[in-house]
Amino acid sequence: MTTEPPYLAIAAELRRRVRSGELSPGDRVPSTRAITREWGVAMATATKALGVLRQEGLVRPEPGVGTVVVPTAGPNAHLKTNSDTEPLSRERLVEAALALADAEGLHALTMRRLATALGVSTMALYRHVPGKAELVRLMTDAACGEVPLGPAPREWRTGLEQGARWLRAMYRRHRWMAHAMASFTRPVATPNALAYLEWVLKSLRGTPLTRSEKLHTHLLVFAYVQGLSMADDLEEQARQDTGISDGEWMEQNEPRHDAIQAGGSYPELEAVTSDGDFGLDLDALFEFGLRRTLDGIASMIDETSG
Repeated sequence: MTTEPPYLAIAAELRRRVRSGELSPGDRVPSTRAITREWGVAMATATKALGVLRQEGLVRPEPGVGTVVVPTAGPNAHLKTNSDTEPLSRERLVEAALALADAEGLHALTMRRLATALGVSTMALYRHVPGKAELVRLMTDAACGEVPLGPAPREWRTGLEQGARWLRAMYRRHRWMAHAMASFTRPVATPNALAYLEWVLKSLRGTPLTRSEKLHTHLLVFAYVQGLSMADDLEEQARQDTGISDGEWMEQNEPRHDAIQAGGSYPELEAVTSDGDFGLDLDALFEFGLRRTLDGIASMIDETSG
């Protein structure tokens, strides 16, 4: 006689609480630390239990909050669209793929998983797209076309700042895109992505920069925004994989960091962190780095003008 693994038993109990209404949509489910205390299991077991519920679409990680019950608890709830009864089309396929990647990351997007969510056979998808690579390209184009940039400003710094914020906002809506668009030598070619590049170059039109310098300026700002956005995506993936919030992670790992620094081998690090006031915030880092990047470009333009 086989015994059910502890993490499945825990998942079953949490599932019961959701189904019965003890845990309502938006409520935070017990954290991994709370699960270890309530059931007396290891942290890895607690993480697996929450992972089961995430796979079922019952819960999702909420940045800064923890793991919460989804508004419509049920398998693939986050994939539902307003056109679930409509015939399958490329547009509906891309819409569902975006919902899946936004909720669970690009790694979770497979043709089989998407077909299941849409209630069709996997082969039916291939009548609309040749494969996942083309599907991701279409998803990227759709995401880039969601929010128009408007007219390009005449002042280059305003243009680069506005373009950087537009790009970061898009990556915040679709965190997986930072990885999908990561290649510089093999860029994703879509009309809306190229429209963004055209917009940035128009912003630089009145500067004395050479053609090569304009392209390098665009790529510099793009790389900066993309780098921080990839960090955002990795942080979100870590929350999903572990089922614990950033605060819970710090609480668990702070003793280890303190023990390493206790020997006095890192005096400069100790000097800037000893008051305990510093907390890394990616939004604050973005603002700091964007200003410094634009300052550097301004210096280059001033040197060129001279």
